[in-house]
Amino acid sequence: GCNPLAETGRSKLQNQRAVLNQQILRAVRLRAGAENLLRATTNNKVREHVLLELSFVNSDLQILKEELEGLNISVEVYQNTEETFSIPLVPLGLKETKEVDFTLPLKDFILEHYSEDSSEYEDEIADLMDLRQACRTPSRDEAGIEMLISYFLQLGYVENRFFPPTRHMGVLFTWYDSFTGVPVCQQNLLLEKASILFNIGAVYTQIGTRCNRQTQAGLENAVDAFQRAAGVLNYLKETFTHTPSYDMSPAMLNVLVKMMLAQAQECVFEQIGLPGIRNEFFILVKMTQEVAKVGEVYMLVNTAMNQEPVKENIPYSWSKLAQIKSDHYRALAHYFIATVLCDHELQSGDDEDQQEKALSQLYDHMPEGLMVLTILKDKAQRKQLGKAHLRKAIVCHEEALRVCGLCKKLRNIDVLQEVLTAAHKRSLLKYSQQEMEDDFLSLNQAPDILPKTEHKIEAIAPQFSKVKVKDFFHRLGPLTVFSAKQRWTAPRTIRIHHEAGELGFSLKGGAPVQIHCLDPVCSAASMGLKEGDYIVSVGGVDCKWLGVNEVLEKFKSGGEQPIEIEVIS
Repeated sequence: GCNPLAETGRSKLQNQRAVLNQQILRAVRLRAGAENLLRATTNNKVREHVLLELSFVNSDLQILKEELEGLNISVEVYQNTEETFSIPLVPLGLKETKEVDFTLPLKDFILEHYSEDSSEYEDEIADLMDLRQACRTPSRDEAGIEMLISYFLQLGYVENRFFPPTRHMGVLFTWYDSFTGVPVCQQNLLLEKASILFNIGAVYTQIGTRCNRQTQAGLENAVDAFQRAAGVLNYLKETFTHTPSYDMSPAMLNVLVKMMLAQAQECVFEQIGLPGIRNEFFILVKMTQEVAKVGEVYMLVNTAMNQEPVKENIPYSWSKLAQIKSDHYRALAHYFIATVLCDHELQSGDDEDQQEKALSQLYDHMPEGLMVLTILKDKAQRKQLGKAHLRKAIVCHEEALRVCGLCKKLRNIDVLQEVLTAAHKRSLLKYSQQEMEDDFLSLNQAPDILPKTEHKIEAIAPQFSKVKVKDFFHRLGPLTVFSAKQRWTAPRTIRIHHEAGELGFSLKGGAPVQIHCLDPVCSAASMGLKEGDYIVSVGGVDCKWLGVNEVLEKFKSGGEQPIEIEVIS
């Protein structure tokens, strides 16, 4: 991981989050105690006092949760450091956790279940704990993602090796909700795995917001990062369906996936417009539909954020930002089509059919009495419809500015105010340049624009197989046999005597090999060897990972001398 004490803006935010989580935990415990006392007491004086304390605790809790929301909307810390003129993108903060000590539970299990000297596995246990500790502060790049994935994959091995389905191991995992700060504690490894997946998605969002959106490469990387974030969060939603934490509930993850895909769509639009938007008929028509698509996906995000039960826990400023972006991009769509109608008159050399087809694809239906071809040919009608679109654009811009002004957190993001204001002024200027004399006759409402994109945005499923990890506890033996689900006897020592060059049995299977076709009257059988026993060592050498030929070599290397083997049933 990266240095957790490094005084970067991002690490300061994460440290503040950890402090807030502790304060919220204390307030939640106080509230629970007060509520229990309220239920238990019948003394009116005590009840009055407890009710007063409860009101204080609840107001404290509300203030702490608002502070946590403030951290969640501190988007400027996560943006690219270059001077940009772009609306900020929203990253997810990492989930915080408490330290976990695996030492005693794993050592006890190795001794009890695997009948091995647990002191020989202290280095492996230390490696596992070091990796977990590093995952609390992952670097914001591919190396950070790779480290989180390697720990997630390592947890799969740990679960199979040490967590039997029938009992708890006594290891308590505590993770704090990313939005409410409320802790969730479980002895279940599923909480650990789900939280790591959430943090993989969160780091992808932070990579996406950090990309330089003034370059093609930066925007391509941002689109890819948000698609991958959506893929990881979607995988989390489909794989871990009963996580007890609000931020990982199916409803919340559904909203977060939508939000990441919307941000990817926004970056796609910025990519198309990066070289500059030429004032040319077909280019402007294409841009109109692309930007209308961005407005539509943000409208869907805003709608999803305002549904129960998500509405209670999603940061208020996030839903407002989605609403602002929806209005802003819808306004841009109306501005682009207004520019087409006001600036481009049908010339004798123009392809009339192509222009008619392009324009008709923008609308689901035309205002009453208007035809696309008539609009193209009639200058007055073109101007009227163009001005109607400009009026709609101005209304949408004003709504975006109004909502931004109402939200304290967003009001303080300077670049957001600047972008919204500049777009609003541009529409007002365009409107002022049109002839005004016939405005009172214009009663037409601008029709809605059909969104369409040539760049389909989809979640990219996580590719865990690309990260190669070695099982820390590889020495315990092949996982197919040596797992927490299997039960077997303690290792037994059998002394093998060569009888006329014969062992009295044959071997089968891969690693570890099994006793096969055992002669019931051979000396090995009389010493307790059984059909189907696994050989775990030959002559004191571990052979859990050896195949039939390699084990036979071990037998032959002993010559005619008796040789001791260890077997398990």
